[in-house]
Amino acid sequence: MISYKTGIRVRYGETDQMGIVYHANYVKYLEVGRIEWLRNLGVSYKEMEENGIILPVVSVQLNFKKSATYDDVIQVITKLRQMPTVKIEFDYEIRGENDMLLADGYTKLAFINASTNRPMRCPKFLLDKLNSQSL
Repeated sequence: MISYKTGIRVRYGETDQMGIVYHANYVKYLEVGRIEWLRNLGVSYKEMEENGIILPVVSVQLNFKKSATYDDVIQVITKLRQMPTVKIEFDYEIRGENDMLLADGYTKLAFINASTNRPMRCPKFLLDKLNSQSL
């Protein structure tokens, strides 16, 4: 499936007193990876929301291997797990210097109609973009 790599420099405020990235910030890194994955596909998360489609996270999993530290440049590799239906699932790798695996993870998000607050199928425009990338 389609993957995309996003570079992020660890900021001071994302670390603890020892200069190590606080664990909850890895969830934010997954979000950055996911939004950039969509942007690279030509889909704006902001435009989706303006069109009444929201994507709440319903499941997240993270496995920590090594620590990232202040001022490191990390790479978030975001990969679509399978073609979306009413949900969209991603696998992630967060890699540091020398391509060292720092963490891996998974998220599941649901497509929700913002006006009804009910699940909906993946929008056709997104499926069309995914299908054109798969060719």
